[in-house]
Amino acid sequence: MNLLRKGMSLLSIGLRTQCPAYSATPTQALIRRVAPITDLLTGSNIQATSVLSRTMASLAQMHKTGPHIKKRKSRNPLNGNPFAKGVILKTLIRKPKKPNSANRKCVLVRLSSGREMIAYVPGIGHNLQEHNIVLVRVGRVKDCPGVKLKCVRGKFDLPHVIKQKV
Repeated sequence: MNLLRKGMSLLSIGLRTQCPAYSATPTQALIRRVAPITDLLTGSNIQATSVLSRTMASLAQMHKTGPHIKKRKSRNPLNGNPFAKGVILKTLIRKPKKPNSANRKCVLVRLSSGREMIAYVPGIGHNLQEHNIVLVRVGRVKDCPGVKLKCVRGKFDLPHVIKQKV
């Protein structure tokens, strides 16, 4: 441990450890092996390692390459499409997360893309069953984990919400 601390302190003041085959480029590994050192207690050889810092890119290099923009994977469950058609495999009742308690009516849908996903049926009451066809859109239900789609009312086999008699 003391050897590692000593190596770190040498690096912090700018000194490099003694390694005859030192030819590190920025793309090579950050950890290098140094010459074997004998342990005073056991008398066996141990390998000490030193950490090398990467060289910073110059301003000219940064101007040449432009800004570093990460490519983020789309979180859209329908691969960028606004809607998808699907066949219902099963109707489900999901229980929401902690503070909420009303059961959510959901369906397991096989989409036209071949994926099977859970979709929420909005509104009060539905007559969906197996083999019905629904149109789903992107829209997650906050208090139901894993439910990232919503069914569209009034399209295919899912009718509009029927007005309640007061």
